[in-house]
Amino acid sequence: MRHVLSIRSLILASCILSLTLCVNVWGENDMQSAKGKKAVMIIAQNNFRDEELLQPKEILEKNGVSVTIASSSLKESTGMLGAKVKPDILFTTIKVSDFDAIVFVGGSGSTEYWDNPTAHKIATEANTAKKTIGAICIAPVTLAKAGLLKNKKATTHSSTINDIKACGAAYTGADVERDGNIITSSGPSAAQKFGETLVQALGK
Repeated sequence: MRHVLSIRSLILASCILSLTLCVNVWGENDMQSAKGKKAVMIIAQNNFRDEELLQPKEILEKNGVSVTIASSSLKESTGMLGAKVKPDILFTTIKVSDFDAIVFVGGSGSTEYWDNPTAHKIATEANTAKKTIGAICIAPVTLAKAGLLKNKKATTHSSTINDIKACGAAYTGADVERDGNIITSSGPSAAQKFGETLVQALGK
Protein backbone atom coordinates (compact mmCIF):
# COMPACT_ATOMS: atom_id res chain seq x y z
CA MET A 1 0.00 0.00 0.00
CA ARG A 2 2.83 2.38 0.96
CA HIS A 3 4.57 1.52 -2.32
CA VAL A 4 1.44 2.42 -4.31
CA LEU A 5 1.08 5.70 -2.42
CA SER A 6 4.74 6.50 -3.05
CA ILE A 7 4.32 5.96 -6.81
CA ARG A 8 1.19 8.10 -6.82
CA SER A 9 3.03 10.83 -4.93
CA LEU A 10 5.88 10.75 -7.46
CA ILE A 11 3.43 10.95 -10.38
CA LEU A 12 1.60 13.88 -8.75
CA ALA A 13 4.87 15.71 -8.04
CA SER A 14 5.96 15.15 -11.65
CA CYS A 15 2.68 16.57 -12.98
CA ILE A 16 2.95 19.64 -10.77
CA LEU A 17 6.56 20.23 -11.87
CA SER A 18 5.61 19.90 -15.55
CA LEU A 19 2.71 22.33 -15.15
CA THR A 20 4.94 24.83 -13.34
CA LEU A 21 7.55 24.64 -16.11
CA CYS A 22 4.88 25.18 -18.77
CA VAL A 23 3.49 28.23 -16.96
CA ASN A 24 7.00 29.67 -16.60
CA VAL A 25 7.75 29.13 -20.28
CA TRP A 26 4.47 30.75 -21.31
CA GLY A 27 5.25 33.72 -19.06
CA GLU A 28 8.75 34.08 -20.49
CA ASN A 29 7.38 33.91 -24.03
CA ASP A 30 4.94 36.74 -23.21
CA MET A 31 7.80 38.85 -21.88
CA GLN A 32 10.08 38.11 -24.85
CA SER A 33 7.38 38.90 -27.42
CA ALA A 34 6.83 42.33 -25.81
CA LYS A 35 10.29 43.40 -26.98
CA GLY A 36 10.23 46.16 -29.54
CA LYS A 37 6.74 47.33 -28.57
CA LYS A 38 6.00 50.98 -27.77
CA ALA A 39 3.95 52.43 -24.93
CA VAL A 40 2.94 55.97 -24.04
CA MET A 41 2.22 56.76 -20.39
CA ILE A 42 0.04 59.82 -19.79
CA ILE A 43 0.65 61.71 -16.55
CA ALA A 44 -0.96 64.79 -15.00
CA GLN A 45 0.82 68.13 -15.26
CA ASN A 46 1.38 67.78 -11.52
CA ASN A 47 0.45 65.33 -8.76
CA PHE A 48 0.65 62.10 -10.70
CA ARG A 49 1.16 59.11 -8.42
CA ASP A 50 4.89 58.27 -8.40
CA GLU A 51 4.71 54.47 -8.10
CA GLU A 52 2.01 54.20 -10.73
CA LEU A 53 4.33 55.74 -13.29
CA LEU A 54 7.77 54.57 -12.19
CA GLN A 55 7.11 50.90 -11.37
CA PRO A 56 5.19 49.95 -14.55
CA LYS A 57 7.65 52.03 -16.61
CA GLU A 58 10.59 50.10 -15.18
CA ILE A 59 8.88 46.75 -15.80
CA LEU A 60 7.98 47.68 -19.36
CA GLU A 61 11.49 48.87 -20.17
CA LYS A 62 13.12 45.82 -18.59
CA ASN A 63 11.07 43.72 -21.00
CA GLY A 64 12.12 45.65 -24.07
CA VAL A 65 9.19 48.05 -24.35
CA SER A 66 10.02 51.62 -25.35
CA VAL A 67 8.20 54.09 -23.08
CA THR A 68 7.25 57.68 -23.93
CA ILE A 69 5.94 60.03 -21.24
CA ALA A 70 3.16 62.42 -22.27
CA SER A 71 1.48 65.21 -20.34
CA SER A 72 -0.58 68.35 -20.78
CA SER A 73 2.58 70.42 -20.36
CA LEU A 74 6.23 69.92 -21.30
CA LYS A 75 7.33 71.52 -18.04
CA GLU A 76 8.79 69.25 -15.38
CA SER A 77 6.00 67.44 -13.56
CA THR A 78 6.13 66.64 -9.85
CA GLY A 79 4.61 63.50 -8.41
CA MET A 80 2.59 63.34 -5.21
CA LEU A 81 5.61 61.85 -3.43
CA GLY A 82 8.13 64.23 -5.00
CA ALA A 83 9.37 62.44 -8.14
CA LYS A 84 10.40 64.84 -10.91
CA VAL A 85 9.65 63.87 -14.52
CA LYS A 86 10.17 65.80 -17.75
CA PRO A 87 7.53 64.69 -20.27
CA ASP A 88 8.70 63.72 -23.74
CA ILE A 89 5.63 64.93 -25.64
CA LEU A 90 2.35 66.77 -25.18
CA PHE A 91 -0.53 64.34 -24.84
CA THR A 92 -2.40 66.35 -27.48
CA THR A 93 0.22 65.28 -30.03
CA ILE A 94 -0.12 61.54 -29.37
CA LYS A 95 -0.60 59.53 -32.55
CA VAL A 96 -2.31 56.34 -31.45
CA SER A 97 -0.94 54.49 -34.48
CA ASP A 98 2.61 55.07 -33.18
CA PHE A 99 2.03 53.04 -30.02
CA ASP A 100 1.07 49.53 -28.98
CA ALA A 101 -0.15 50.60 -25.54
CA ILE A 102 -1.78 53.73 -24.11
CA VAL A 103 -1.53 54.01 -20.32
CA PHE A 104 -3.25 56.58 -18.10
CA VAL A 105 -1.41 57.07 -14.80
CA GLY A 106 -3.35 57.97 -11.66
CA GLY A 107 -2.77 60.40 -8.81
CA SER A 108 -4.91 63.31 -7.68
CA GLY A 109 -3.87 65.40 -10.69
CA SER A 110 -5.19 62.87 -13.18
CA THR A 111 -8.70 64.25 -12.76
CA GLU A 112 -7.64 66.77 -15.44
CA TYR A 113 -8.24 64.03 -18.02
CA TRP A 114 -11.59 62.75 -16.74
CA ASP A 115 -13.67 65.03 -18.95
CA ASN A 116 -11.00 65.98 -21.47
CA PRO A 117 -12.24 65.46 -25.06
CA THR A 118 -8.72 64.83 -26.38
CA ALA A 119 -8.07 62.17 -23.73
CA HIS A 120 -11.38 60.53 -24.63
CA LYS A 121 -10.50 60.64 -28.32
CA ILE A 122 -7.12 59.01 -27.69
CA ALA A 123 -8.71 56.27 -25.59
CA THR A 124 -11.48 55.65 -28.13
CA GLU A 125 -9.10 55.49 -31.09
CA ALA A 126 -6.84 53.10 -29.20
CA ASN A 127 -9.77 50.87 -28.33
CA THR A 128 -11.03 50.83 -31.93
CA ALA A 129 -7.53 49.82 -33.04
CA LYS A 130 -7.43 47.10 -30.34
CA LYS A 131 -4.38 48.62 -28.70
CA THR A 132 -3.56 47.68 -25.12
CA ILE A 133 -5.14 50.32 -22.87
CA GLY A 134 -4.24 50.70 -19.21
CA ALA A 135 -5.46 52.94 -16.40
CA ILE A 136 -4.58 52.82 -12.71
CA CYS A 137 -5.97 54.27 -9.48
CA ILE A 138 -8.51 57.02 -10.31
CA ALA A 139 -7.49 57.14 -14.00
CA PRO A 140 -10.02 54.43 -15.00
CA VAL A 141 -12.63 57.18 -14.68
CA THR A 142 -11.19 58.69 -17.87
CA LEU A 143 -11.81 55.41 -19.69
CA ALA A 144 -15.26 55.09 -18.14
CA LYS A 145 -16.29 58.58 -19.24
CA ALA A 146 -14.95 57.86 -22.72
CA GLY A 147 -17.40 54.94 -22.84
CA LEU A 148 -14.76 52.21 -22.82
CA LEU A 149 -15.80 50.46 -19.62
CA LYS A 150 -19.49 49.96 -20.37
CA ASN A 151 -20.31 46.30 -19.65
CA LYS A 152 -16.60 45.65 -19.03
CA LYS A 153 -15.05 44.13 -15.93
CA ALA A 154 -12.94 46.83 -14.31
CA THR A 155 -11.40 48.01 -11.07
CA THR A 156 -10.41 51.39 -9.68
CA HIS A 157 -9.48 53.20 -6.48
CA SER A 158 -12.09 52.90 -3.75
CA SER A 159 -12.90 56.62 -4.04
CA THR A 160 -14.03 56.28 -7.65
CA ILE A 161 -16.00 53.04 -7.63
CA ASN A 162 -19.30 54.85 -8.10
CA ASP A 163 -17.85 56.96 -10.92
CA ILE A 164 -17.05 53.96 -13.10
CA LYS A 165 -20.24 52.12 -12.11
CA ALA A 166 -22.25 55.16 -13.22
CA CYS A 167 -20.71 54.71 -16.67
CA GLY A 168 -21.72 51.06 -16.87
CA ALA A 169 -18.55 49.34 -15.66
CA ALA A 170 -18.80 46.00 -13.88
CA TYR A 171 -16.63 46.76 -10.86
CA THR A 172 -14.78 43.68 -9.55
CA GLY A 173 -12.66 44.99 -6.69
CA ALA A 174 -9.57 43.19 -8.00
CA ASP A 175 -6.08 44.70 -7.67
CA VAL A 176 -5.72 44.40 -11.44
CA GLU A 177 -8.50 43.56 -13.86
CA ARG A 178 -8.13 42.71 -17.53
CA ASP A 179 -11.08 42.55 -19.88
CA GLY A 180 -9.94 42.07 -23.45
CA ASN A 181 -7.50 44.83 -24.38
CA ILE A 182 -8.37 46.99 -21.36
CA ILE A 183 -6.41 46.73 -18.10
CA THR A 184 -7.42 48.62 -14.97
CA SER A 185 -5.81 48.70 -11.55
CA SER A 186 -6.79 49.82 -8.05
CA GLY A 187 -3.79 51.94 -7.10
CA PRO A 188 -0.15 52.25 -5.95
CA SER A 189 0.02 48.92 -4.12
CA ALA A 190 -0.87 47.13 -7.36
CA ALA A 191 1.52 49.11 -9.58
CA GLN A 192 3.95 46.23 -10.06
CA LYS A 193 1.23 43.75 -10.96
CA PHE A 194 -0.26 46.37 -13.28
CA GLY A 195 3.08 46.69 -15.10
CA GLU A 196 3.46 42.92 -15.39
CA THR A 197 -0.06 42.60 -16.81
CA LEU A 198 0.68 45.30 -19.39
CA VAL A 199 3.75 43.36 -20.51
CA GLN A 200 1.75 40.14 -20.78
CA ALA A 201 -0.91 41.88 -22.85
CA LEU A 202 1.72 43.34 -25.18
CA GLY A 203 3.24 39.89 -25.57
CA LYS A 204 0.08 38.39 -27.05
